[in-house]
Amino acid sequence: MSIRSLIDQRAEMHPGRTFLIDPETDVVCTYEQLRTLCIQVANAVDSLGIEFGSSVAYAMPNGLGAAITILGLHYGGYRAVSINLVAGRDVIAYVLSHSETQLIITQASVSELIEEALHCETFLDFNSPKPVIALLDDVQKIQESVFTWHVQPELAPTQTFKPSELTAFNSADTAITPQHDGLLMYTSGTTGRPKGVVLSHQNLLAGGYNVCEGHELIDSDRALCVLPLFHINGLCVTLMGPLVSGSSVVMPSRFSTSKFWAWIQQAECTWFSAVPTQISYLLRDAGEPVSCSKLRFGRSASAPLSPDVHGSFEKTFGVPLIETMGLTESAAQILSNPMPPGQRKLGSPGLPVGVELRVVDAEGMDTAIGLEGELLIRGKNIMQRYFRNPEATKAAVMDGGWLRTGDLGKLDNEGYVFITGRLKELIIKGGENIAPREIDDALYSHPDVVEAAAFAVECTNYGQRVEAAVCLKPGSTLSTSELLGLVQTAVGAFKCPDKIYLLDELPKGPSGKIQRNKLCDMALV
Repeated sequence: MSIRSLIDQRAEMHPGRTFLIDPETDVVCTYEQLRTLCIQVANAVDSLGIEFGSSVAYAMPNGLGAAITILGLHYGGYRAVSINLVAGRDVIAYVLSHSETQLIITQASVSELIEEALHCETFLDFNSPKPVIALLDDVQKIQESVFTWHVQPELAPTQTFKPSELTAFNSADTAITPQHDGLLMYTSGTTGRPKGVVLSHQNLLAGGYNVCEGHELIDSDRALCVLPLFHINGLCVTLMGPLVSGSSVVMPSRFSTSKFWAWIQQAECTWFSAVPTQISYLLRDAGEPVSCSKLRFGRSASAPLSPDVHGSFEKTFGVPLIETMGLTESAAQILSNPMPPGQRKLGSPGLPVGVELRVVDAEGMDTAIGLEGELLIRGKNIMQRYFRNPEATKAAVMDGGWLRTGDLGKLDNEGYVFITGRLKELIIKGGENIAPREIDDALYSHPDVVEAAAFAVECTNYGQRVEAAVCLKPGSTLSTSELLGLVQTAVGAFKCPDKIYLLDELPKGPSGKIQRNKLCDMALV
């Protein structure tokens, strides 16, 4: 099945069922309206002469306009290129050039950033043809099933497509196979240029299905999406998951601790997906107890969740929190703890869902229970390739279709996975491997710690030494000496950081992961 055929199926079987809700404007989009709008997006792109299968970028904040644009590009058989709005001008320029983007669909609020990227040296150095820019208009018109945009430069006048004029996609006879490119999303690597992950329609739908299977989603469920659609978690978990399950999703423009629980309560959401940083912020800003009677569970992914933060969240809000794990290369979810009343293990992202999993040593041999190794995965959700990078593809995907995740972990005797670190993030002090996660968890055990990350710094005596950075709750008087004592008690003097930095906020990527490499750069200044 392709995303186009699934959208058609949903519109035919449940035309009046709600799919998208904007809690800030109260605009609602049904499955029938979704198909109509996707047809309009596909026809609008086709009318500009963009060939079937070409790269078309979306660069906009969350909202109904972004969701419909993405699905409309899939519907038309175009390769949707995700533009990370917080990646910085030079990275955006590289992505637009490397991805061979022919058209950028954006909005006025970010169009200046896109223009800057297209005129900076990074883009110009590649001698790439400049893509056409299309500005998406007022999303309020979505309520009327009207999609409008303005094309720049003046290749065409402002175009308005209405259901009465366009009832089918002009190029609908162009078949989309399950292996057809659906998404090109660039990973935020710690070194070098980001790699473009190509996910097919099958990969994206398998990613959505894994969410449905792992969290037992049904058509009456309703998700709250507070993660950006330019990140795989937001896209595959809280957009594809509801589409595959035939349910609905509430989509504000951004995450807000002050509005989070009101959105859930007013829209009667049954679940949400967040990252550990957001979960820490919700705990930090916790006010009066909230009553969200329809809420079944919350979901954490994109970075390890501290057991102390996990336990505090459930105690504070009375909501089961399901820790999971996923990758861009796997269309999001690969591991999940079971839903209640199944056994959830704090500190573990759970059991494989929709994938086969192995833990192997440096020679590629399966490790014994409890021994650390690299996680390998295989399944229908695994990427097609790295775009225009066969060498990286060959290095990542082993014989038999096994993807090297780069994550280190171990299995317990019940098959639960425990992540111990990243291959590239290990701290090697005096020849001994130290997992930053150990120090992180020790720091998070103090209730005043909102964010924490240990990292390696080059050292003459040991090769590398341990340092860490922490963000504390406002008003906290906790000292670095107290934190050092806490960590030393938990992990011993050898693994204890030599120094702890107190910061207002730790640097993070678009998925909410703390960027340890930037902390290391800061320490060396």
